[in-house]
Amino acid sequence: MNTFKLWIKAARAPFFTGVIVPVLFGSSLAYYDTGRFDWLLFAVTMIGMIFAQAAANLANDYFDHKTTDDDINPHFTPFSGGSRVIQDNILSPVTVLTGAIVCWVAALGAGIYLVFNTPGYWVLLLAALGFIGGFFYTATRFAFSYNRVGEIAILICFGILPVTGSYFVQTGHFSWLSFWTSFPIGFLITAILYVNQYPDYEADKAVQKNHLVVTFGKSGGRAGFYFLIFGNYAAIILVVLFAGLTSYALIALLTLPIALKTLRIFAREYEKIKEFIPAQAGTIQVHLLTGLLMSAGCVIGAIL
Repeated sequence: MNTFKLWIKAARAPFFTGVIVPVLFGSSLAYYDTGRFDWLLFAVTMIGMIFAQAAANLANDYFDHKTTDDDINPHFTPFSGGSRVIQDNILSPVTVLTGAIVCWVAALGAGIYLVFNTPGYWVLLLAALGFIGGFFYTATRFAFSYNRVGEIAILICFGILPVTGSYFVQTGHFSWLSFWTSFPIGFLITAILYVNQYPDYEADKAVQKNHLVVTFGKSGGRAGFYFLIFGNYAAIILVVLFAGLTSYALIALLTLPIALKTLRIFAREYEKIKEFIPAQAGTIQVHLLTGLLMSAGCVIGAIL
């Protein structure tokens, strides 16, 4: 495996949709709401967010190794259980942590550029909040994922912050529209985290990683996943009706059949591993397609 492919694997690049979607939506929302769109600022925002997520992924792998969470997990899947580069002796823990630091520095560089090209120091504040969420998700005994607030941290860091931040970068101001419309995106990225906790359940429980699935158990925790999936669609309708989002964003409801199929698999196979993988893949698909369609709706609304 060449160096580039190795770091793509270590950083879990296929999951970069977790930041690509909210940045794309927040920027498209700004275009719909104000008619403003700066391609350079958009590109720098996207690159910075990708480096920030890569850093968080690498750091999480390092700290999940330190707690032995990933090491003792026999039920890892293509979507959960970490990148496995440490467990397979491909990269040393120190190398993975060093990679995280390099990515954070790159993200900081993008943030500094945005600070000089946007009003005030709001971008640095948003970046600082994102760093806290990414680092403390698994780091130290105060880690969010070990103290039943990991899901909230993900909703904020991969929903509210990138959507409102991308909107701010394009417009120079915040808006309630960008805040409320961040929730559908936030619900779905949290659903990805949530569904991935099921195969990791035994290992997470052993190291006292007390997320909501460990807290309520596999059966009792199912309601949380249903809430996130259906909450996404309810939120889309509500922000169109009451928050001023263009009605063209309702094309995102076209993903509902995929979501229902995913929910059926989830409900039937949540106690299994191999059979459960399509539920993980389906959740990622719903997040990606919903975000793309909401973004397209904003662009259509702006043009028409």
